[in-house]
Amino acid sequence: MGVHFDKSRMERVRAAHDSWFEGKLNRPLLSITLYDAYPSDKPLENPLTMENYDDFSRSPEEVIELLDRQLSTCEFIGDGFPFVDLSAFGPGVLAAFCGGKADNSTGTVWFSPPDGNDEKPLSEIHAEYNPTHPWAERIKAIYKAGLDRWNGCVMLGIPDLGGILDVASSLIGSERLLYALIDEPDEVFRLISELEQVWYAAYNDFAAVLAPQNGYTNWSGLLSSVPSYILQCDFSYMISPQMFSEFVLPTLRRDTEKLGYTIYHLDGVGQLPHLDAILSLEKLNAVQWVYGAGKPTAGHWIDIYRRITESGRGIMVIDGVPEFLSVLNAFRCTPYSRLRFSAKDRETAEKLLTAR
Repeated sequence: MGVHFDKSRMERVRAAHDSWFEGKLNRPLLSITLYDAYPSDKPLENPLTMENYDDFSRSPEEVIELLDRQLSTCEFIGDGFPFVDLSAFGPGVLAAFCGGKADNSTGTVWFSPPDGNDEKPLSEIHAEYNPTHPWAERIKAIYKAGLDRWNGCVMLGIPDLGGILDVASSLIGSERLLYALIDEPDEVFRLISELEQVWYAAYNDFAAVLAPQNGYTNWSGLLSSVPSYILQCDFSYMISPQMFSEFVLPTLRRDTEKLGYTIYHLDGVGQLPHLDAILSLEKLNAVQWVYGAGKPTAGHWIDIYRRITESGRGIMVIDGVPEFLSVLNAFRCTPYSRLRFSAKDRETAEKLLTAR
């Protein structure tokens, strides 16, 4: 059946995303996926999940075939586009590329320090990207199979590499890193410097393979014509604004200067003390505010969204239609939202296009 999308439409969608990043799109960016719009006559199976990411029994071509079958049942509305999210290899997978251990026994992939790191002094712990790591090679093989199959009509995403201190935490342990910020700051700065080089070595390795698709995306679902990424530091939940400014902010600033477009993943109320520092990043384009499970939804956080938009940044609204509309109606802004509907909700999806 094939994916219902073409390269000319991908060009238009990519241009809209670029304009949104640049603050020049005078409407909300609304990416809608309508599932089961074109029912499949074959069973659907997801070959890329955190439960089966390490199952290499299928060839990359077979993985792409199954993904094509899934994407072929979908209709992409508004600024939506077909893409493959490679975050199934885990949040902060850069730790694995540097020798970290992975565990998916809970259904989610988590990383822990390599064997022997617990006994080593911090001065002897180093980070180096291994481009021939089995997962890195698997991802690049999937890229090549996808490029051959789709020829740029489906975007393949950069995996979830993780934030620099998040990866450091995976390599030496969170508690040890917290103590090291106080007891061994010079060694932490040295490790941060190494990890930044490793991060870009991995990013550039994947981006080089993806160059023929003429676009970049990641787990955020944002698309761009230039190298871009969603930045984060979940570890910052545990540190003070002073430590954030000292250890985290410089890495984020360098990211915003090296990458064409950036959005920050502001995850949870524990990161709100760092918001002013984040908004001080002159080249940051947008912020994704994630209020967290059990917290009030988007309408409760209008002041947070206002702080972000008044700084000149775009906002990414999570969750569903009511959350998107509450932000859209609260004040004049152009938020971005990814929404998913079943085929029976087509009318709701299409009405949203007029609301924007």
